[in-house]
Amino acid sequence: MSLVGKKIEEFKAQAYRNGDFVEVSEQDLQGHWSIVMFYPADFSFVCPTELEDLQEQYAALKELGVEVYSVSEDTHFVHKAWHDDSEAVGKITYTMIGDPSHQLARMFDILDEESGLAQRGTFILDKNGMVQSLEVNADGIGRNASEYLDRVKAGQYVESHPGEVCPAKWKEGSETLTPGLDLVGKI
Repeated sequence: MSLVGKKIEEFKAQAYRNGDFVEVSEQDLQGHWSIVMFYPADFSFVCPTELEDLQEQYAALKELGVEVYSVSEDTHFVHKAWHDDSEAVGKITYTMIGDPSHQLARMFDILDEESGLAQRGTFILDKNGMVQSLEVNADGIGRNASEYLDRVKAGQYVESHPGEVCPAKWKEGSETLTPGLDLVGKI
């Protein structure tokens, strides 16, 4: 069953952000758009490249009113140690959530129960905490964070323009569609 259109459930988790330990709840993921990016484990191989890539897009995402959260099944203490140890992860200024109880990974249906690790999944939430987009990749396939910019822009456009939809490869300022009988069989 898809999570698209579902609201996130209540949760509380410990996180590492900019030198501090903070508590994060579902309330922190509401009132603005959010990206929640799960990855398998700290001190791994593909994960630091993805997290660094997400940091490179963070300023542009913030300009769109988006807050970013990365999540793994490690603790917030391990996130701090990795942040202090890795050149790539040391650049991160967004919130790194620890999920050692697997609460979030189960909520987002992204937990590999056999390994106890999160799969490589990304969720885009609207300001009401509703999942608007999701992507799940196999463990060896890294993601491209620049693609999230277009998805967020499309989601925000559709939210503010009821009755319109964004076609494939839509870019901000491009033509949209207004679904109706006049378009059936014409596209």
